[in-house]
Amino acid sequence: MNAATLSIFRHLFDSIAEEMGVTLGRAAYSANIKERLDFSCAVFLGDGRILAQAAHIPVHLGAMPASVQAAICHCSPFKPGDVVILNDPYAGGTHLPDITLVSPAFIDQGANREERGQEDYPGNSYDNSADNTPQFFVASRAHHADIGGISPGSMPISTELFQEGLVIPPLKLIESGKVNDALMSLILKNVRTPEERQGDLAAQIAAHQTGDRRLKEISERYGLSECLSQAENLIDYAKRMTLAAIAKIPAGLYEFTDFLDDDGINDQPIPVQVEIKVDPSGMILDFSGTGPAVAGNVNAVPAIVISAAAYCIRCLSLALLDDDLPMNQGAYEPWKVIIEPGSLLDPFPPHAVAAGNVETSQRIVDVIFGALSAALPELVPAASQGTMNNVAFGSRAQSMDSEKKAERNQKRTDSNIFAYYETLGGGIGASQQQNGGDGMHAHMSNTLNTPVEALEYQFPVRIHEYRLRSNSGGAGIHNGGEGLSRAIEFLVPATATIVSDRRRFPPFGINGGQPGERGCNWLIRKGKKIQLGGKVKLDLEKGDQILIETPGGGGWGKR
Repeated sequence: MNAATLSIFRHLFDSIAEEMGVTLGRAAYSANIKERLDFSCAVFLGDGRILAQAAHIPVHLGAMPASVQAAICHCSPFKPGDVVILNDPYAGGTHLPDITLVSPAFIDQGANREERGQEDYPGNSYDNSADNTPQFFVASRAHHADIGGISPGSMPISTELFQEGLVIPPLKLIESGKVNDALMSLILKNVRTPEERQGDLAAQIAAHQTGDRRLKEISERYGLSECLSQAENLIDYAKRMTLAAIAKIPAGLYEFTDFLDDDGINDQPIPVQVEIKVDPSGMILDFSGTGPAVAGNVNAVPAIVISAAAYCIRCLSLALLDDDLPMNQGAYEPWKVIIEPGSLLDPFPPHAVAAGNVETSQRIVDVIFGALSAALPELVPAASQGTMNNVAFGSRAQSMDSEKKAERNQKRTDSNIFAYYETLGGGIGASQQQNGGDGMHAHMSNTLNTPVEALEYQFPVRIHEYRLRSNSGGAGIHNGGEGLSRAIEFLVPATATIVSDRRRFPPFGINGGQPGERGCNWLIRKGKKIQLGGKVKLDLEKGDQILIETPGGGGWGKR
């Protein structure tokens, strides 16, 4: 295995996923995708193993292999020009707003034939699409600002999956290059902003075309057999490097328990527990002590658990080896997770799961790092904000007399209906090396903020406050990062949903550091400031404001 060649191919494959992301971001319609970059792209081998990913959203990327496997299972055989769509959390998805597209990439095995010699390719010609076996897949996952359901933005305070939006099992949206118009019409009829959804789906399709084109180009340049051989070498290298990192963790059994505040329906805290067994042969992460599935929507499907574990192990591997190892199927092989069926982390359908992807994923990260802080006290940072502070809002129907209704119907266009979704940053946990970062998206989120100008231009809102939240980081030898304060005034009646956590249990400090400040949500109505719960739905009038104060990060070390 030649190190230089391996590095070249690693960056070639990674660059395909990165360029797919550039295409998707530039072509998207919605602010959540275009401005906040709430999407991810990756490249897979033909058997569904992940080969390369862009530096996008951790909670997307670690869970995306389940989507590709679901596409292979339910939609084979494939032909050139096929595109599979899905969002069903119980069939390869995570939560309904995350729509995943999966496309096969068929490479002519006669590519680069003239340079490599006819003997490498038996027969006069070969159409590899005939056996319906693609050599690669490309996939993208984007968080769509609305996918229907009982609340605009499709992040409701829900008690079953059907309240959260349109459920799409793995289906071919495009077959042999032809759009399934009936399926597209069904999707668009069930969302509040169909033009925006159609535009964002078109952006994902354009990203796939970019990925397919680039895979063909590198196969033409280097030969398909060489590309596939180096892909296997990269997977083997990632496995060996991940094992090497795990071997640097002191062998032993490490436990940690933390809590979600509540599920939005009942007021009871929800335990998330992990027991991690480490030895030179690998790592086992056992979540059997986690509580049962709940009535609210903080349940998380197993793909999210795997995604969070992959993120944590990658972070530790980078630090322990001081090297940037590739993130592919090999990085998943030296460890496994154990999850009890029927628990919070493996609920039975149709349990609600909208917040599991965004909130429970963060708590899984916290307990993994919390457990391993006993093994690596000088390496593991304090807890970051531990929530994504989800805010979704949109237009709402108003009761009116017949005269006003007739006037509205005469003037009504789809532009009168709007839906928006964002997550807010907060404090990053401090480490032995430095203070935590301020006002940043932490761990399983890797999005940007929506600029005030873009938000006010596109939606009937006014931002009154957007600043760092002073003194919200936990004190220590190094202090935790500061949270944020964001106040949004609504210029028209609207419905808003806030799904957040760390309003009861603060982000913990490490090695004697103090916890970060808890977050807090407020409604400001006619000059009166009313404290809200962490998970709440609001019917807002013109002039109402919501104020979100996000948690600070935990401190590191006792002063």
